[in-house]
Amino acid sequence: MLFANSFPKSGTHLLTQVLQGFPRFSPTVDSGLPAIVTYQGETGRPRGTGEIIHDLQRLSPGDIAYGHLHALPEVVEFLCQSGIAAYFILRDPRDVVVSHVHYVTEMEPDHIHHRYYTEELHSFDERLRTSILGIPDPAIPFPDIYQRFLPYLGWLDRPEVLTLRYEDFLANRPQALGLVYDHAVQRGLPALAGRAESIQMLESSIDPHRSPTFRSGKAGGWRTQFSPDNKQLFKDVAGDLLILLGYERDHGW
Repeated sequence: MLFANSFPKSGTHLLTQVLQGFPRFSPTVDSGLPAIVTYQGETGRPRGTGEIIHDLQRLSPGDIAYGHLHALPEVVEFLCQSGIAAYFILRDPRDVVVSHVHYVTEMEPDHIHHRYYTEELHSFDERLRTSILGIPDPAIPFPDIYQRFLPYLGWLDRPEVLTLRYEDFLANRPQALGLVYDHAVQRGLPALAGRAESIQMLESSIDPHRSPTFRSGKAGGWRTQFSPDNKQLFKDVAGDLLILLGYERDHGW
């Protein structure tokens, strides 16, 4: 089984498209199932661990699936089983919050926060600040960007799960695809074609315009979107997160 896990707005569809190239040279198939998630998109309700495991157990050997799953002990145990190749893709959190603004405001009218972003907030700056700071609503958890990322950090410590950066697919796609291929083979997936040919097939499966949430597909776009106040706010809220994830060496950016 192949599973693409991600922090939301971090390249989920890109990685899923890559994995959908595996059936061209291996005994795998796209499960066709919707994303397996920690929070319901329409209501914002946290889903119980039992619900999440139930969804994962619906998958069969050879299935390809994706989702946004916290590193909960039971979920980690499931996805680290022998025979499962799991991936976790992340992205510069500054680009994530910019993407989140556009997604909630312009692309997903059924999102729990769409009305708030379009009716209560009246400028891009207000929306960006909200995506950084979160919304203080105890009924629908939406903490700041640092707190939203914390439950995913456990994936970074699991050698059974390959951590990828969205930016690597833009800067050196062949190398990133090679890592994806190698991880699947190391986790037990039979490959019916050579490595180089297989990587070419993975690359040919990428079509950003097939993604329902594709917008610009660039890295570093936050630089043209962040005001000096936005930069300082992000440093105050999540500067340490950027250092932890390796996107900055210090707070001097």
